[in-house]
Amino acid sequence: MYFTSFVVLSASVAAVVGAPFTFPTADGFPRPNRTQLALIQQGAGGTLSNAFLPTSLKSATITILELLANNEIFEVAFFTQLLTNITTNVPGYDAAATAPLDRDYLIKAISTIVNQEKLHALGARGILAGAGQPVIEPCQYDFPVSNFKEAILLAQTFTDIALGTLPEVQVVFATDGSESNRNVRLLGSILAQEGQQDGFFRFVQQKTPSAAPYLTGGSAGFAFTALQAYIVPGSCPKPLSTIDLPTFKPLNILTKPMARNMTLKYSVDGEVSCKDQSVVYLSGQNLPVRVPISCSSVKPRPGGSTFKADFPFQAGFSNGLTIAVVVVGTTGQLRDPNAVAEVAVYAPGLIEVN
Repeated sequence: MYFTSFVVLSASVAAVVGAPFTFPTADGFPRPNRTQLALIQQGAGGTLSNAFLPTSLKSATITILELLANNEIFEVAFFTQLLTNITTNVPGYDAAATAPLDRDYLIKAISTIVNQEKLHALGARGILAGAGQPVIEPCQYDFPVSNFKEAILLAQTFTDIALGTLPEVQVVFATDGSESNRNVRLLGSILAQEGQQDGFFRFVQQKTPSAAPYLTGGSAGFAFTALQAYIVPGSCPKPLSTIDLPTFKPLNILTKPMARNMTLKYSVDGEVSCKDQSVVYLSGQNLPVRVPISCSSVKPRPGGSTFKADFPFQAGFSNGLTIAVVVVGTTGQLRDPNAVAEVAVYAPGLIEVN
């Protein structure tokens, strides 16, 4: 049975199911011994890279690696919890919920992803440690899903964010003028591997495995802000405030987006000015699209505001992920996601339309 689905996420997620996920896992992650690591690698279908690691890192590369490590550890937590819910037949994850997928195939696929994400996380931690930097330790995590369908849609969305951010990570590694440029190939292989995962998540939802010819790009700050929606506040051994990336105020999307031109309603925890601010959309690899905030739609609400802005999907937007951002300014062409992030106030509003 084919179905059309959408997800609207922001840095503010209220519904959380179950107790927070904590580490270590049963196989010792994030500090497996040699025997445990061998089993992780066997389950992942390959080994950690044994390529030379940089012995020093510049500050921008350290920051981006801290983001990468935090994100990979989060993904280990998410997919480990998902696998547990499936294998223990938690309501919403049992055979009826995952039908018509073959149960054994599904368990093998998710188990493989868990092990691959463990190696991604260990790799990022290894690069930091090899350069004499503190490694990122796990936080505690909450996931705003209550069934298999929601979990796979969320997995698709945060993987889309990763796919949009990893090219930016490659740029940082390639241009910082240090030994880290030798890891650009490694990052490219992770990017490709995450793309394979995303195709699986889309296939499970009976979508085309590839969403669009060019996927939506993002910025490190947008990814960092989105990640924090799933982290229990104050639970990180290294406070997130010490990572040199911006955290934006949440942008919540209240209207179900469709693959057509329409108007979307938003809410924020703060004030909005239609005279001094606008909404910018990032979709595919096109230039950012700026639209005005409807002045007549701006309304106060307890603790914040609601407002409306056009969603011009038919102006060349791509299937899959679109990122909405409220920015300072109402005119002018912003050149790329980083330029958008520099003037962002509320972000990211994450829209999946397919």
